[in-house]
Amino acid sequence: MIAVTILGATGTIGVNTLDVLARHPQLYRPLALTANQDVDGLFGQCCQWHPDYAVMADADAAERLRQKLAAEGSSTTVLAGVDGLTRVAALPEVDCVMAAIVGAAGLLPTLAAVRAGKRVLLANKEALVMSGELLIAAAEKHQAVLLPIDSEHNAIFQCLPDEQRHDMGAAGMRRVLLTSSGGPFRTFPPEQLANVTPEQACAHPNWVMGRKISVDSATMMNKGLEVIEACHLFAITAEQIEVVVHPQSVIHSMVEYIDGSVLAQMATPDMRVPIAHALAWPERITSGADNLDVFALAQLTFEKADEQRFPCLRLAYSAAREGGTAPAILNAANEVAVAAFLAGSLPFTAIADVVEMTTQQLSSEAAVDIETVIAADLQARRTAESILPALARQL
Repeated sequence: MIAVTILGATGTIGVNTLDVLARHPQLYRPLALTANQDVDGLFGQCCQWHPDYAVMADADAAERLRQKLAAEGSSTTVLAGVDGLTRVAALPEVDCVMAAIVGAAGLLPTLAAVRAGKRVLLANKEALVMSGELLIAAAEKHQAVLLPIDSEHNAIFQCLPDEQRHDMGAAGMRRVLLTSSGGPFRTFPPEQLANVTPEQACAHPNWVMGRKISVDSATMMNKGLEVIEACHLFAITAEQIEVVVHPQSVIHSMVEYIDGSVLAQMATPDMRVPIAHALAWPERITSGADNLDVFALAQLTFEKADEQRFPCLRLAYSAAREGGTAPAILNAANEVAVAAFLAGSLPFTAIADVVEMTTQQLSSEAAVDIETVIAADLQARRTAESILPALARQL
């Protein structure tokens, strides 16, 4: 039995991971489940799966969960806060950690899993965005295995030679074609973007995702963060990555080689596909996703990404080239801006403005340790918060 910790069990990735595990009860056991504040969601999962540990990031929520589980006679141990999250990520009896906490909050638990030498299924892209060099170095030092869960990076992983995933020259790879659906506003009239609502931004045409990542997809910041993530995962530069808008979301990414070959990974847009791949790698298991019916595909189309329509993509490329703490600053400002948009206090088009103004006001420095990264993150959040009031008045 492979013991699994799921960081962010009540979110979309966590729920999909549990769905895959349920299809292979002879292989996997969820040993620890965590959530932020969703007491009822985690309570239901604990009643179904009976994990050894349950962790709430919020201390008050943890106490409520503890009382609910005690009333059911559950033997699950309830922990709280960052200490609880890092503990279950590094438990000696845990073999595999699904890192699916959204945003910067997932950084320290993910790092704890890496330092404990676990197989880490990386769905929290912000951990690599903020501290990619540190995380990759820690994985090498502690012999952790990092496997990407983002469908795009998982596709790239599958299209690269097993022994040369971190040596582009040896692999004979020329560039990565990182696909994007274009989100819900790919063809939306630009003059109307300022008035779109959170509900419109969260209505992704192909994928079922959480609200924050749905907004990131709508601004294409999600794709920009994936560019930064790919740089670290595959030891390539931003110049070796081209974003390709592919509205059908059937080809999840492509790798072009120096001989002219282009390898692509195709599947239905279902996160259970990369989750099952990473859980079983280098073997294969069933995921529960529908098989891809190639005969039903009317057409596959591709477009260049429009950085004028989606300035967040341009800002992310700039941060990728600058390196250091620039990606952490970018990510923090974006999290603040997206939260304000979802709360109804910031126009959609001002998300990019908050990010750009924050990155212009703050200087990047070398990300020499995790403390430097966290300090840059906090400073960027304070700066972005100070920018919000002026832009909010545009509403």
